[in-house]
Amino acid sequence: MDLGFESLRDHQFIMIEIKYRKFIEKDNEAIIELWKKCNLIVPWNDPHKDIMRKLKIKDDLFIIGEKSKKIIASAMAGYDGHRGYIYYLAVLPEYQKKGVGSEILEIVENKLLKIGCPKINLFVRNSNVKVKNFYKINYYKLQDSQVYGKRLIEDN
Repeated sequence: MDLGFESLRDHQFIMIEIKYRKFIEKDNEAIIELWKKCNLIVPWNDPHKDIMRKLKIKDDLFIIGEKSKKIIASAMAGYDGHRGYIYYLAVLPEYQKKGVGSEILEIVENKLLKIGCPKINLFVRNSNVKVKNFYKINYYKLQDSQVYGKRLIEDN
């Protein structure tokens, strides 16, 4: 009978080896590759431009996770003085369901809390069904609102 000890031990081993740090420009291509593997890139957003736009904002809210010097996770966040936002939260498929996503999410939440952010909003595409449960497990609730958007600068 499997009591879950093997999974727990593997979970702890993985978590110990992961290092989290602020994104630096040399991470650019590895991050984009991560986002591709996690199906986060859409035709109307240029990931290179998204990264360059984020880097113009001088904060430490773009976090990556590394294991053995390989990027395996990312989370890009922002704060406008009213709400925090999380974008591009990604974990390589082979590290999903091992606590990595929850850990990087908690790091970003703590950074936002430290700068006085009272609430976080995040966007999940309707087609990204499997991630909805991840956010529920991490105490995010579906809000009674709709998202409207207007593109001011075309990326393509």
